[in-house]
Amino acid sequence: MELDLDAAADFMATHARILDRHRFHLLQGGADPTAALAAVGAYRNPDGGYGWGLEPDLRSPESQPGAALHAFEVFEDVAPAVAPQAAALCDWLQSISLPDGGLPFALPVTSTAGNAPWWADSDPTASSLQMTACVTAVALRVAAHDPAVAAHPWLERATRYCLRAIEAIEETPHAMVLAFAMRFLDAVHATRPETAALAERLGRFIPADGMMPVAGGTADEKMRPLDFSVFPDGPVRAVFAPDVIDAELDRLAGMQQDDGGWTVDYAKISPAGVLDWRGHATVHAITVLRLNGGL
Repeated sequence: MELDLDAAADFMATHARILDRHRFHLLQGGADPTAALAAVGAYRNPDGGYGWGLEPDLRSPESQPGAALHAFEVFEDVAPAVAPQAAALCDWLQSISLPDGGLPFALPVTSTAGNAPWWADSDPTASSLQMTACVTAVALRVAAHDPAVAAHPWLERATRYCLRAIEAIEETPHAMVLAFAMRFLDAVHATRPETAALAERLGRFIPADGMMPVAGGTADEKMRPLDFSVFPDGPVRAVFAPDVIDAELDRLAGMQQDDGGWTVDYAKISPAGVLDWRGHATVHAITVLRLNGGL
């Protein structure tokens, strides 16, 4: 795998939002998390949640579960440093959790400008395994170095909800639900190794080549092996043949564009959102390649 990290740095300087520029700086060995935490703080609301377009296709200002996912990504990036905002975010998530412990896919939006339609169309009274699993997975990784998050009652309650919902899956779920459920199982496995059996069972819904079209997405949008299995040491990796993962790592490295950044294959909602996603995708691609020995 050959990457041009200098070109990636130039892309981030030219096109990425300041938050992802600071995340990229940490990824490249920057030791001070202060700027990254200040950058994500610009998206924070007084209730302890996050909005304001932190989720690039949800630009409404109110706090949303989807934005919580991206805030936790930053709290993971700054490890081993901890931030009190992480536990406060757990407080907010606890306040919006539904009676079964799940999170709604989205709360009612106060502005639809620049938003993807699926945010406004979601039911705030129904728990979403997709949203709860993706938020909880990153929170579990933050909990590995942040005792306040690890001990927070929201995290245990959300974890129990995800496990119950995953255990109840009997038919092939939507590709994105399956992908985030698998990421959750990878994250929870460190403290609950018995979940490896769940990963094996869900893995039976994934084709051998790891390609699952995203219903309702763009014509070419698919969940791919590295969307299900980011970490080489997680139980989900056993679902895929080694040559499938190797080919996907080569493909991911080869997706670096001429301008130095990566792009995404899902629907383009707003010009700002497209660039925000590209900065996020560039950080994600380099992170995945590094975790898997590609750098």
